[in-house]
Amino acid sequence: MGPLSPTRTMRLWGPRSLGVALGVFMTIGFALQLWGGPFQRRLPGLQLRQPWHPSSGPAVPSCPPRQRLVFLKTHKSGSSSVLSLLHRYGDQRGLRFALPARYQFGYPRLFQASWVKGYHPQGGGTQPPFHILCHHMRFNLKEVLQVMPSDSFFFSIVRDPAALARSAFSYYKSTSSAFRKAPSLAAFLANPRAFYRPGARGDHYARNLLWFDFGLPFPPEMRIKRGYPHPLRDPNPPELHVLPSGTGSRAHTLDPNSLFHAAPFAADGHSQLSHSAALDLGSSSFIQWSLAWLDSVFDLVLVAEYFDESLVLLADALCWGLDDVVGFMHNAQAGSEQGRSAVSNGGLTAEDRQLTAQARVWNNLDWALYVHFNSSLWARIKQYGQSRLESAVAELRARREALAKHCLLGGEALDPKYITDRRFRPFQFGTGKVLGYALRSGLSLQDQEECERLATPELQYKDKLDAKQFPPKVILPLKTSKLLSP
Repeated sequence: MGPLSPTRTMRLWGPRSLGVALGVFMTIGFALQLWGGPFQRRLPGLQLRQPWHPSSGPAVPSCPPRQRLVFLKTHKSGSSSVLSLLHRYGDQRGLRFALPARYQFGYPRLFQASWVKGYHPQGGGTQPPFHILCHHMRFNLKEVLQVMPSDSFFFSIVRDPAALARSAFSYYKSTSSAFRKAPSLAAFLANPRAFYRPGARGDHYARNLLWFDFGLPFPPEMRIKRGYPHPLRDPNPPELHVLPSGTGSRAHTLDPNSLFHAAPFAADGHSQLSHSAALDLGSSSFIQWSLAWLDSVFDLVLVAEYFDESLVLLADALCWGLDDVVGFMHNAQAGSEQGRSAVSNGGLTAEDRQLTAQARVWNNLDWALYVHFNSSLWARIKQYGQSRLESAVAELRARREALAKHCLLGGEALDPKYITDRRFRPFQFGTGKVLGYALRSGLSLQDQEECERLATPELQYKDKLDAKQFPPKVILPLKTSKLLSP
């Protein structure tokens, strides 16, 4: 493991910032923890992450496919559709999934390796290796690396926090106390402090949900239980500089929890950092460090608003064929615009534009995440080639449309009331209807099997994989021999 290059070091620290001095001291403290802590035992096995280079070959690449995958399944970001692809890919090839006992890994608590079904710590017995870790969790790198090899391909997906807020408010209305008390999303965003209480049950769904899912710590001023010492600000100020995704090595993974400590509080519960510059130091520098840490861990972060473009880049990065990432949208609510760009304000009403701006300010950490990874996605697209990408996206959509016409009743997603087969009826939660699929009749056995993989919702598919990896034990009755008479 080598040190960061001078160029990357300069870009990471930035010029003439008070955060430089703070970062130096925090990094020294972190280094002492790193080399003396339990992470030290895994350092010899860590692999340097190689920079990504787009392939120049045809749709079916000649390089060996990546099959050790860690997918951080974020909430309400199109992640169920990605999960469907992974389920199908691994199922077809007999890969072994790291599965939760139920459907999530102890969420909203940080992921623990012990929650993986069939996992045995080192020295606790032999076990086949896991290939794919992909179900809901709050990310915890240290524990993930107990389950998956360090050279696994790490990826995730983000969504514009304004679109995410609309979806989350509908879906988690009964789960989040903040949402439950608010009569509408507009009322909530107009005065979120009237409804939101940090630490209240389910309220992690109500603010910076992506940041929470990534397992990142929150800036000191956002840990305040009462009051808010600073006004809400533009979550993407000009002075916020971020690094492009795909740089650095996982062998040099900075832990953001070690970089900053909570600010001291006065007797009234307010932070003693009351100067306006304190928010810049506590937020902008904090965000830059957190994003740099994510860049050192994740090989690729998809963007929901450019879902098909992201899938093409994913297939290229994994050396998969285009057919491997052709699938149907899953867990989409009726009337949602998942997969379409919501970044532009074009076509929105004045009320919608106001709600979008308010959602991005309230979810300022998620907005910083989104801006960063949206930028890094388009940097990859430029490297891949715009015209080449457009051609691949057109081909992907054509194949998806052909599969939908061939497999699906009506050729599209349906209201759940029209889905009579329970194997394909999606789990209903929240105030909106979650759409699903029904298969056409008359399919050949081979086509039936493939169409079922495409249409099966995530919960039913997880149960199928669970039964495949952990078949129920059949207890045979004991045979009793006849007693021989003397």
